[in-house]
Amino acid sequence: QVQLVESGGGLVQAGGSLRLSCAASGRTFSDFFMAWFRQAPGKEREFVAYINPRSNTSYADSVKGRFTISRDNAKNTVYLQMNSLKPEDTAVYYCAAGERYSMPWRQTSYNYWGQGTQVTVSS
Repeated sequence: QVQLVESGGGLVQAGGSLRLSCAASGRTFSDFFMAWFRQAPGKEREFVAYINPRSNTSYADSVKGRFTISRDNAKNTVYLQMNSLKPEDTAVYYCAAGERYSMPWRQTSYNYWGQGTQVTVSS
C-alpha cells in the first residue's frame, strides 16, 4: 500500500507561482511512475504532468512551458512547480502513483491517489 499526501496549494494571483509537493510512504518510491492530475469545478479530472522512475517527463499541452514536474527519491517526494499561473489553472490538484508503465494521461494507469490540494488563481 502507498499513501500520498499533497501540499502547497493556495490562492495566488494570475502570473504568480506555486510549488506543489506530494509525499509518498509505504513502498519504494523510486520504482513508481508519478503524475499530477487536476479537476476544476464542473469538469472531469484531467492529466497535467508525468514523471517516470528515470525522470523522463511529459506534460499536457495546456501547461507545457509553464509547469515542471520533478522528483526527489531520497525524500520520497514529487513536485509540481507552476509558473505563470492563469485563472483557468484553478482546480484541485491530485498526485497519483503507478506501479508499472502505462498510458500516462489515463487515470486508470495509476494505482494510488492522494486526497488533493486546492489551487485558486485570481484574475
